[in-house]
Amino acid sequence: MSEEADVVIGAGDFASMHFGLGRTIDALSSITKPTVLVPGNNESDDALSRACASFSSAKVLHGESTEIAGVSFFGLGAGIPPTPFPWSFDMDEQRAAETLERCPEGAILIVHSPPKGVVDEAFGRNLGSSAVRAAIESKGPPLALCGHIHQAWGHEAKIGATRIVNVGPEGKFFDV
Repeated sequence: MSEEADVVIGAGDFASMHFGLGRTIDALSSITKPTVLVPGNNESDDALSRACASFSSAKVLHGESTEIAGVSFFGLGAGIPPTPFPWSFDMDEQRAAETLERCPEGAILIVHSPPKGVVDEAFGRNLGSSAVRAAIESKGPPLALCGHIHQAWGHEAKIGATRIVNVGPEGKFFDV
């Protein structure tokens, strides 16, 4: 399936409570297309970068951007706002907002945590990030991909002109 894509994107949670990261990345490392990964709350940015050391087509983004074939991508991982789990790789809203200021306008946004109020409902509550939502509103990405809230996998919404998708574990193709 990855051979049909121009770019492969992963929005985090390649491990489960920090276990199994190496096995998952080993399984993905045969992908030869440019691959952009952000850490979820189940693995840290450092652990994901180490696991991807020999995954030559992968670029781990956490507060950084990259350009592939003339298209800008910006990534931010972690659970935002912090989760109640002591093992979780998290970031508070203020630090997330400061980091998201570096996102180039119009870049495709890849975040682990969804924006507050869309594709983020679980247990009757919206669990997304206010900082991610504000970045979408101010930076206007054409597409924002996220994960984190398993109960919202596959859900889509819009904020302004931005299409937001909680992608979950199944592959999906997007035209940009």
